[in-house]
Amino acid sequence: MIGIPKTGTLENGRIAANVTSGYKITTADGRPARLAIIDEEGNVVDSGDAVARETWNVCIAVIKNFKIGQGHIVVHSAPPGLVTHDRPKSLA
Repeated sequence: MIGIPKTGTLENGRIAANVTSGYKITTADGRPARLAIIDEEGNVVDSGDAVARETWNVCIAVIKNFKIGQGHIVVHSAPPGLVTHDRPKSLA
């Protein structure tokens, strides 16, 4: 899609992004909130700063790969189809 996508469509949450600091997640009334990955049964499998950081890194990686001509317009945080129970190392 060419152009700026529509934002501001969430009823109860807000997502802001800054190119130097990543995402800021809040409730509609400005209280701090966090991202979560929820499985099909409604279980929270990951949440918090690590999810926001991983989401940001995947977003940046796909844009950078596209712009430098790598042809990679899809980026995964792990190999597709790989099921692992190992915790990722800190991105510190």
